[in-house]
Amino acid sequence: MTDTTDTTGAARTADTTQPAETPRRWRVTRRRLLIGAGATIGSLVVAAPAVIEYGRPFLAEWMLGRGPGSAEIPESALIWFELTGQGITLHVPKIEMGQGVHTALAQAAAEELRVTPGQLAVVQADTQRGFAASAMFTFGSSSVANLYLPIREAAATVREMLAAQAALTLGVAAQALTAADGVFAVTGTGRRLAYTEVIANHRGPWQEPDEKPVLRQAHEFTSIGHSAARVDFRAKVLGEATYGYDARLPGMAYGAFAVPPRFGATLLTAEPGDARGMPGVQQVVIDVAAGFAGVVADTRTRAWAAVRALKLSWSEGSHVDNAAIEAQITAGDGVVLRRKGWIGSALGEGRVVEAEYRTPLAAHAHLEPLAALAHLPAGAEGKVEVWVPTQSPESVVEDLRAAFGEKREVVVHVTQLGGSFGRKGGQHVAVEAARLSAATGKPVHIGWTRETDMRQAFYRPPTHTKLRGAVGTDGRIRGVEQHSAAGDIIWAVAGLPEGVRRVLGFDPGGLLGLFLPYDLPAYRLVNRRERLPVPTGPWRGLGLLPNTFALESFIDELAEAAGADPLQLRLAHLNDEPEARRLAAVLSAAAQMARWDEPLPAGRGRGIACSGDVGTIVAMVAQVDLSGGRLRVTGVDVAVDCGLVVNPAGATLQAQGSVVMGLGSALREELQIRDGQVVSDNFDTYPLLGMADTPPVRVSFVGGGEVPHGMGEPVVGPVPAAVANAIRAAGGPRLRTLPLRL
Repeated sequence: MTDTTDTTGAARTADTTQPAETPRRWRVTRRRLLIGAGATIGSLVVAAPAVIEYGRPFLAEWMLGRGPGSAEIPESALIWFELTGQGITLHVPKIEMGQGVHTALAQAAAEELRVTPGQLAVVQADTQRGFAASAMFTFGSSSVANLYLPIREAAATVREMLAAQAALTLGVAAQALTAADGVFAVTGTGRRLAYTEVIANHRGPWQEPDEKPVLRQAHEFTSIGHSAARVDFRAKVLGEATYGYDARLPGMAYGAFAVPPRFGATLLTAEPGDARGMPGVQQVVIDVAAGFAGVVADTRTRAWAAVRALKLSWSEGSHVDNAAIEAQITAGDGVVLRRKGWIGSALGEGRVVEAEYRTPLAAHAHLEPLAALAHLPAGAEGKVEVWVPTQSPESVVEDLRAAFGEKREVVVHVTQLGGSFGRKGGQHVAVEAARLSAATGKPVHIGWTRETDMRQAFYRPPTHTKLRGAVGTDGRIRGVEQHSAAGDIIWAVAGLPEGVRRVLGFDPGGLLGLFLPYDLPAYRLVNRRERLPVPTGPWRGLGLLPNTFALESFIDELAEAAGADPLQLRLAHLNDEPEARRLAAVLSAAAQMARWDEPLPAGRGRGIACSGDVGTIVAMVAQVDLSGGRLRVTGVDVAVDCGLVVNPAGATLQAQGSVVMGLGSALREELQIRDGQVVSDNFDTYPLLGMADTPPVRVSFVGGGEVPHGMGEPVVGPVPAAVANAIRAAGGPRLRTLPLRL
């Protein structure tokens, strides 16, 4: 047992016991993660490369349609729920990093338990709880969508278990009981029994029902679909919530380790130098074969100071800069991912429009830098235990076992995440903390500085898009040819060999937002992936923002060439398929919110853009003011069809947060690299959008449905295009490069 603090701030004792085995009857719905399809794709590519050339468009469509996949769900409801005399605790496998998924999933559970969300304790599950890796891996705005039905089924199972026990205690049939607010009542008698009493009086293993429990219908919902307060709100307001930077254990020390001075540099030699004799330094740890040199000290400041005093030599590494990277990302030859009609003939008719768009490297700029606390007690077979903010606990487990032995017992306690946006998909800093803990035998905490975090990250890859389109005299688009190029986004996650990647030719993460959603007579998409000398990877929405910026800006350029209203041009090129009808609905809703048809004063303009991701369709109208020669975004209206909205307040905040992040990317963010090093390594040189420049963001939900879709990422996609289109509508220039500058 080790004293620590849980993510809600309440003192607790870390318990390493597994949930008790429970006799099973029916099984909770099982859903499996589909990202593992990469292995199947790899076999197909190796076996039949000639087929791939003609099959890539179908493969790309299939992969895009699969979305982020789904999670393998545990068979026992008691892995989700812990029943004690104090009440019911929900263990949520998905990671809370500010998006509010713990609250939405608590609402889904409370609905079937017949309790209020406030009566349900909610904690983050650790890797010992019994959840599969896919259930804990948090990405792609899939948490609520994937777990909504399974968690309701598990909660209903627990309710039926409690009802059966309550019926025995009260001497009545279970059918005579009604449940509300955590209390069973015997119909017509006034007799009542609280859930806590049922649990306290229970002896022996819980028996799960033979039949699948009946779930509530939508018209019966009292929690789902209603705004709820965040379950972690109080702890955060009072400063009690534990983030990775806050993790503490008795007797812990602080660590720091040397990082390469340039991209691609490797450690050649290392000596303690002056570090060993510096105040507060407890140990210097060097393992050149592992590329590691670190220090343990009594304070974080002393640890980082001692690292700077180590005597190190590195290989030269890369001397790349932004200009070299931009030159490498050049749209042109590549693989064909979509073809329709005869594009050569289509572009020979009507008025032809050509344009090129670029987006730069961008940082995640999450609030909390990387951090981890590790404890490896003395002994080669000791348990490795870490407290770390990560989107993928299983990746941390794999990294630790690779470093300390494949059979080593590893427990990952996931703290709250102070932002991520894709950056904390693994958290290799947990391995470095564990190395230092193993050397000292005491808990060691590493917290990166902001500068280290910015310099040693991976980044949103740059993109280049060339577009040619033609419009006829009737105002219809004849066809569009699109050449896109970008750095890799998710190859590290997919795990495919480089030879397979070259034959496949495209990055699945780059597919998001890459395809025009309109019904055109002719369309050809050529895509090119580039391996860059800087690390690139997932950034909020993957390829959604840069791709949508190019395509939705270009649609406005075609509308201008046709002399057409941008909204009406979009609506005129949507067919009668269900997804097209959904897109038409959100476009019309956003336009209505923004009073699209009302004229604006000189120097002001509105711009519209749309996109779709993870089953969610988004349209938005941005309004800008160029008077005085300065660009100001004065308002953004967003219409979202995300299916069933579990928590309207939370979904609204997610949409607003996406708009703010998208505006920062559209107006300010650009990572600067010089001589193989990141030079924009803090917020003075990598500025984010401030409150003074954040406009009102109005959000409306349309559509609806029986199940929820994703909300964390889809709204970020259209933001830069909507702003760029508004600038042009206000009489400004057509801007085709991010960040947008007059």
